[in-house]
Amino acid sequence: MSRGPWHVAVLMGGWSAERPVSLSSGEGVAKALESRGHKVTRIDMDRNVAARLAQVNADVVFNALHGVPGEDGTVQGMMDLMGVTYTHSGLATSVIAIDKQLTKQTLVPHGIPMPVGHIVESESLFSGDPLPRPYVLKPVNEGSSVGVAIVTAEGNYGSPIGRDSVGPWQDFPELLAEPYIRGRELTTAVLGDEALLVTELRPKSGFYDFDAKYTDGMTDHICPADIPTEISEACKAIALRAHQVLGCRGASRADFRWDDERGIDGLFLLEVNTQPGMTALSLVPEQAAKLGIDYATLVETIVEEALNRAEGGSHG
Repeated sequence: MSRGPWHVAVLMGGWSAERPVSLSSGEGVAKALESRGHKVTRIDMDRNVAARLAQVNADVVFNALHGVPGEDGTVQGMMDLMGVTYTHSGLATSVIAIDKQLTKQTLVPHGIPMPVGHIVESESLFSGDPLPRPYVLKPVNEGSSVGVAIVTAEGNYGSPIGRDSVGPWQDFPELLAEPYIRGRELTTAVLGDEALLVTELRPKSGFYDFDAKYTDGMTDHICPADIPTEISEACKAIALRAHQVLGCRGASRADFRWDDERGIDGLFLLEVNTQPGMTALSLVPEQAAKLGIDYATLVETIVEEALNRAEGGSHG
């Protein structure tokens, strides 16, 4: 596939909790493609998205959606039915990766270390803890640390959790409960068949939540991370393996916790993000830049991979 010029529809926005991030990602992608001479049509996803895509008839769709339904297989399935070529992961991969429990069931049998967790009914939290404190509660299928609560021994939500305490139990009927892993937050991007670098994320207060991720100045990014070579290489190997086992395409990002008091035994994969952010603060563009891949080249690489795959006879 030639390097264009292409007609790219950038699909962004939508109605998930991550809409503002998606709009920022999409606008960055659109401007980058236009700077390289490609024709771009911006589509802010609504319920008429199929009609818009059919009308635009672009060479390829750059999927810049985050969260549900842009990251969970719904939009991917629609585009598969339409015969539309699109970037990033396909239907089956998206369905599994958005669901943290399904991800565990898929990856752990392949020797990938992940925290042992189980699904709990939110209502049950008001009568007792599902795990010894400290533990983490998170929605099964939201990204960007949306709705994550760390329940500590000090009982910051009450003991048991108070029915009136603000937390994800007020918004989700079921949650994933996992042991809290002390230590450090690491992340590794994968582009195509290559793991890029390891970034350590150090929030200036609290933990790496939605605000820390997307507010300039709230989190220090140490890239490459100042960690032992053994841990860095393990992160990259696990991220690439998870990308391959799940069947990810284009770019993905693997998030880790590392208990540095336990060495290699303290490294755990938390999740794989199949639609990593492409904003100015996002981790995949940052890692690519450290390796000499500028933002526009990164975007073109992701688009080109999707077009090459379509030429090979597979849309998803």
